[in-house]
Amino acid sequence: MTTSMRGDVKDISLAPRGKGRIEWSAKEMPVLRLIRERFTQDQPLKGVRMSGCLHITTETANLAITLKAGGADLNLCASNPLSTQDDVAAALISEYGIPTFAIKGEDEQTYYRHINAVLDHKPNMTMDDGCDLVSTLHTTRTELIPSIIGGMEETTTGVIRLRSMERDGVLRFPVLAVNESDTKHLFDNRYGTGQSSIDAIIRSTNILLAGRTIVVFGYGWCGRGVASRAHGMGANVIVTEVDPVRALEAVMDGYRVMAGIEAAEVGDIFISMMRSTSRHWKRCRSRNAAYATSSMSTPMPTGGRFTCSPRGVLSISLRRKAIRRASWI
Repeated sequence: MTTSMRGDVKDISLAPRGKGRIEWSAKEMPVLRLIRERFTQDQPLKGVRMSGCLHITTETANLAITLKAGGADLNLCASNPLSTQDDVAAALISEYGIPTFAIKGEDEQTYYRHINAVLDHKPNMTMDDGCDLVSTLHTTRTELIPSIIGGMEETTTGVIRLRSMERDGVLRFPVLAVNESDTKHLFDNRYGTGQSSIDAIIRSTNILLAGRTIVVFGYGWCGRGVASRAHGMGANVIVTEVDPVRALEAVMDGYRVMAGIEAAEVGDIFISMMRSTSRHWKRCRSRNAAYATSSMSTPMPTGGRFTCSPRGVLSISLRRKAIRRASWI
């Protein structure tokens, strides 16, 4: 592990590889490249201190480089230890001069130490993926709030926590819900999650999806994407959805729709966009609860978790963070 005043990463010698991957990703991000060119000239963020708690990946690295090009004084930490790319974290420090605190697989203590490290930067603006920066500011680092102009939140879980804070009258600065952007729903949730989730399942299990019955719990943006990609791989897709309009949409898109308790008896693979209860797993064809202690349970590259019972029923939960009964802390 390499630790310094400018960050905390696993191995700084990984930086050249990380730089190469960041540059390759930049070729696939033409809109961000145009913004970076404009930011370099206009310097709209000059003198603004920013702290970000985001996925430390090649894509986010290009966002960070763009913000720095616009004049921002930026620090980063990881919002999900399972998604951190150690070579990218090293490159951000060594090649781009962006203080970064992120180690793949870091424990909870290290995770919150890194959050406090980027808050030590005394930010004027925050960027969150899950509301952990904002919640920490409102609990243990309240002395920093007067200097904050506002923040941004880019995921559903974080927006839910923020709305809970707003309802309770405790949110002390404005936060832009980037998650509500139509382009975010399309490119991140529908197309991004749709593809990466199926990719993670195949990489983790090496199973053939064609001919399998895949049950998708929830037909929101993520559910639509996963169902579409699973169908494209030759799977028979069943959707469970409590919203009648979304359920009707799933039918019109060509999927079978049924109650989760019924789908549990006929599915081979279960992909949940939401919390699912043990009563569903107890009805699986294997007659084994998918989350039983005898099950195999392994983190997924996307940050979720898949669980396989001894007789082969596979369940996948894509929820990255528990909402804690919609509480903000």
